[in-house]
Amino acid sequence: MVITSILILAGLGLAVAILLGLASKIFYVEEDPKVEAVLEALPGANCGGCGYAGCEGYAIAVVNVPTVAANLCVAGGKDVAASVGQLTGKAVTESDPLISFRRCDKVSGKVQKRYSYQGMPSCAAAATLAQGSDVCSHSCLGFGDCVVTCPFDALYIKDDVVCVRENLCTGCGKCTQACPRNILELIPRRARVAVRCSTKDKLRAVMDVCQVGCIQCGKCIKTCPANAISFVDNRIVIDQKMCLAYGPDCDMACVSACPRKILRNLREKDCLNNKMGELKEITPENKTENKSENTTTEKVEKKVEAKQVIEKTETTNEKKE
Repeated sequence: MVITSILILAGLGLAVAILLGLASKIFYVEEDPKVEAVLEALPGANCGGCGYAGCEGYAIAVVNVPTVAANLCVAGGKDVAASVGQLTGKAVTESDPLISFRRCDKVSGKVQKRYSYQGMPSCAAAATLAQGSDVCSHSCLGFGDCVVTCPFDALYIKDDVVCVRENLCTGCGKCTQACPRNILELIPRRARVAVRCSTKDKLRAVMDVCQVGCIQCGKCIKTCPANAISFVDNRIVIDQKMCLAYGPDCDMACVSACPRKILRNLREKDCLNNKMGELKEITPENKTENKSENTTTEKVEKKVEAKQVIEKTETTNEKKE
């Protein structure tokens, strides 16, 4: 009886194995060697900056679709674009490298807290609770959803705002998708001017909550000789292509005209993490140190916040007694 059962199971296993072998032969799909070659040339970051779900998706598209450009891999840069172009036989056109830029300066604006947020440490969660923990409803909440999303360790939190490591940012755009308030935007690395505010409010509503927020006075729009500045969805937006095409002959007229100094000259101001042209090279060792410093800072801040909550609770209890 036992031997019969074993023989039956062995026969079934053999039959299934034969069927699977035949199926693999019948339904076999040959892989394009070009796709494999392109996939090997790509960095494998799967960041989605090319507009596809991952490196494999882009490799298949760039090989099989004539209209897909060979320079879409933002993480790989010029070298990868040249390799992909050579493998696919496509001309590689030069594109403007992008970088993430934070449209918020709540530290300089001395934006106060509306309340002490004690919930899940997430910008997406905090933004849904009573317009966020800051009195400005358009500020960077600083819980780091973008930091977690960035595959290149190009972002970190300092003073409750996100900071960008320019030399690590590839411009993939994942952080811009993660931010619930659209604080982060992609601008060309060679951009000369950018807006450090994302508010959609006007005049007194801004002045009451932030000392440097854009009050939408429109002076920058009137003074820009390139007509590169406009209101889009109630926010000041710079058309960087128009601005760069006009060149430096405008002498940064918009920067000079802004009474709130919210339009920043990127070549002079500390608009990213480091001043332009004075970036410290970040090695794997430095990255580890930076992570340790950030973790330590976060722990200290949490301890201080917890202590404040305890002190408030004790004070309240004493008053009740």
